[in-house]
Amino acid sequence: MVVRKAFFVLPLLSFMIQECLSADPVLNRGSFPKGFVFGTASSAYQYEGAVKEDGRGPSIWDKYTYTFGKVIDFSNADVVVDQYHRFEEDIQLMANMGMDAYRFSISWSRIYPNGSGAVNQAGVDHYNRLINALLAKGIQPYVTLYHWDLPLALEDKYKGWLDRQIISDFANYAETCFREFGDRVKHWITFNEPHTFSIQGYDVGLHAPGRCSILFRLFCRGGNSATESYIVAHNVLLSHAAVADIYRTKYKATQNGSLGIAFDVMWYVPSSNAPEDIEATQRAQDFQLGWFMDPLFFGEYPSSMRTRVGNRLPKFSPQEAASVKGSLDYVGINYYTTYYAMNDKRKIVSVLLNDAMADSGAIKIPFKNGRPIGDKASSIWLYIVPEGLRSLMNYVKSRYGSPPIFITENGMDDPNNPFTSLKDALKDEKRIFYHSTHLSNLSASIREDGCDVRGYFVWSLLDNWEWGAGYTSRFGLYFVDYRDKLKRYPKNSVQWFKKFLTPTALDN
Repeated sequence: MVVRKAFFVLPLLSFMIQECLSADPVLNRGSFPKGFVFGTASSAYQYEGAVKEDGRGPSIWDKYTYTFGKVIDFSNADVVVDQYHRFEEDIQLMANMGMDAYRFSISWSRIYPNGSGAVNQAGVDHYNRLINALLAKGIQPYVTLYHWDLPLALEDKYKGWLDRQIISDFANYAETCFREFGDRVKHWITFNEPHTFSIQGYDVGLHAPGRCSILFRLFCRGGNSATESYIVAHNVLLSHAAVADIYRTKYKATQNGSLGIAFDVMWYVPSSNAPEDIEATQRAQDFQLGWFMDPLFFGEYPSSMRTRVGNRLPKFSPQEAASVKGSLDYVGINYYTTYYAMNDKRKIVSVLLNDAMADSGAIKIPFKNGRPIGDKASSIWLYIVPEGLRSLMNYVKSRYGSPPIFITENGMDDPNNPFTSLKDALKDEKRIFYHSTHLSNLSASIREDGCDVRGYFVWSLLDNWEWGAGYTSRFGLYFVDYRDKLKRYPKNSVQWFKKFLTPTALDN
């Protein structure tokens, strides 16, 4: 009897949620200021495929994925969703929804197969075609210069981001992009989630190039988890500053564009009202967003980092600090979830890891008293906490003087269950709820709290290859059929966004 009731009640509940959200008379494009940008986001390595075509050189992720056991489903990114060949089809999907912009990344090794040296004209031609096709449909390109796919040649030559030589090589690559594409690209993102690739690639070893020393080096052949992520992050900040100086000195006057960085940011709430947990929550944020934002806005790392990391934390010279400070035109925020934070008073994490992750002295978990902080998506780390986005916007406004903000990624995933029918896979009411509630909180942060937020990018347009998770996770608004020629099918969220983005007479 209970089972029969469930079969009746669940479809009814799903229908009610969908009807309620689709009929929302308040939340629509007009809930945001005039000129607010809506778009979708992607990255070259997760979308393009064609890894051996038209002169592209290998990246560190190619080597990493070809190493047994690094990707959960043993897949690689050789083909992914084949946007290299199908970008015109995908641009039409964006246009059909009414999207204003597309955030994508350029593959460094398509422009410079060896990281430096001779330019690969075929790579330049490809991105020219992509940019021109976007503009022809009225969609603005937002271009990320580095989304984790470092040319393997630079890793082999001098260990990539661990060596200061990377600063000049990245600056040379960035300037080539400004020169070739800057007449049409007005929004540049130098780096995507520097915190993620610093920690995942050089502390815990779960991303390319897979360096670590934690747990007796069970997972990595080389690395130092106590120092390398700090060195990488430092070189990233200096690289951004060098690129910003080049752009402002040589290109901004004629191209009239701007530069930002897309930061991965969890919001943290104290697990209790105890002062030690409140302080730990701030430290957790210092070691995440503050790690990068404080140098960019104040010229130095957070005091908690300087105190707790000591000599392992690189120092800026006065000239370097001056170059980094103020080098950001806008802040990109990739927000997905919120966690609780508490003081690691028993030093559990530091004993287990002895790495940069433990240096904050904060434990971050999505549970309190056995209860999750929100409904869970498919990914083990992703819980749905839309109010965290509003809190985060207010934090950035308060701490950093109300800079311009773009939500450069926001989204949730469903599992890639081979036993789920296509018909059922397209019914993504939870995704509609996720975006509706996050957009509602974002609108409130602008209209009620005065936060200067200027755009929102959905992760992601299509289901795609999700790094170490491979094809096990589906974040897309469009379902990609990996078993039938990568055909794209609109999920219910596509129709929701199409209605949401349709201008009305009441829009500002």
